[in-house]
Amino acid sequence: MKSHVVVIGAGIAGAASAIELLRDGHRVTILEPGEPGGEQAASYGNGAWLSTASVVPVSMPGLWRKVPDYLRDPLGPLAIRWSYLPRLLPWLTRFLRAGSTIAKVEATARALRPLIADAPERHARLAAEAGVAELIERKGLLYIYPSRAEFEAEALAWRLRSENGVRWIELNEDELRQREPALDRRYTFGVMVEEGGNCTDPGGYVAALVRHARAKGAVLRRERATGFRIEAGRLKAVRTEDGGEIGCDKAVISAGAWSKTLARAAGDHVHLETERGYHVMIANPGTGPRHPIMPSDTHTATTMTRGGLRIAGQVELAGLDAGPNWKRAEILRDYALSAWPDLPRDLPPERIKYWMGHRPSTPDGLPCIGPASGSADIVHAYGHGHIGLASGAMTGRLAADLVSGKPPVIDPGPYAPGRFRRG
Repeated sequence: MKSHVVVIGAGIAGAASAIELLRDGHRVTILEPGEPGGEQAASYGNGAWLSTASVVPVSMPGLWRKVPDYLRDPLGPLAIRWSYLPRLLPWLTRFLRAGSTIAKVEATARALRPLIADAPERHARLAAEAGVAELIERKGLLYIYPSRAEFEAEALAWRLRSENGVRWIELNEDELRQREPALDRRYTFGVMVEEGGNCTDPGGYVAALVRHARAKGAVLRRERATGFRIEAGRLKAVRTEDGGEIGCDKAVISAGAWSKTLARAAGDHVHLETERGYHVMIANPGTGPRHPIMPSDTHTATTMTRGGLRIAGQVELAGLDAGPNWKRAEILRDYALSAWPDLPRDLPPERIKYWMGHRPSTPDGLPCIGPASGSADIVHAYGHGHIGLASGAMTGRLAADLVSGKPPVIDPGPYAPGRFRRG
């Protein structure tokens, strides 16, 4: 029997879930207080990558040694605000444990790969269906290094990729220069992952998917979900901020970094934090990369988009309520000026735009996708950290399978919300 499903959140995971649920014949209501694809959303401001190679978790062996540096340097690539540390400690402890051994990061990499292995193809199909096929590009993804030695220093990361089916082409200095003639000469070695893709307008893409869902019959309601009415283990309604209820049979939680409270209302205590990310957009740069680029010295996604040159990345652990530290975004601007020597040194302020948003991240680097403890009628679908855009299409299909009672497209076991109860 087909159901009325409320999808909570209109980011990439929620939008894809809504489309897949409609495909399965359900009646769908999307609950989203903001503008789908708007600047308030992580789906708007991400690095625009559809990376099939993003199987390497942030937490890796030996990372714990760097925590004092993260506390001392508020402008480092990963920073922790002192004022937030007491609240962060339980999550941070689990985060460091998750990457404490090679065996643990190998298991995480194996679990991440199915979510992103065919990401460019899945997103290309969704974009074409929504009438915005031009927003998905397949130019490959280029990782750049000052030398081959720096590449070899990341041997574990590339071994994890290789063991999970990622293939690449190594480029010497001349080959790199042919592909990226405007790139600063300090980079002399490159790795091209040809299967990767990118989105030229992530916010516009998500907005188009929500429009497509509405055209197929979904209802968009500009309200914020606060909880659920569950009776004898069955979902009866989603509760909203104004005190009203939306009667329904099923629900999908895809509220990004704001999903933690809803998860608790559904009977699960999940460990979810916001990894605050920044980007800078330079309009009409006049120069820049031909391919999406990831430099080893900054680990920032550098991509040409419809709005200009976007440099996105960094991790700041400071919670949902702290104000932005725009110096972190200025670092990204300064990096762009150093990596692309032909960029004007006197860019006017109106051509530079800074952004900060909230990646929803779990300590073990895996999303929460699976039925809730309080009611199997509620499905979790959030917590994708650095792979939110890439994994959104597969997450939507998996969430729809779980709601519809179909054999799941991939094994949802590694993403089960109940894993946090197990320790």
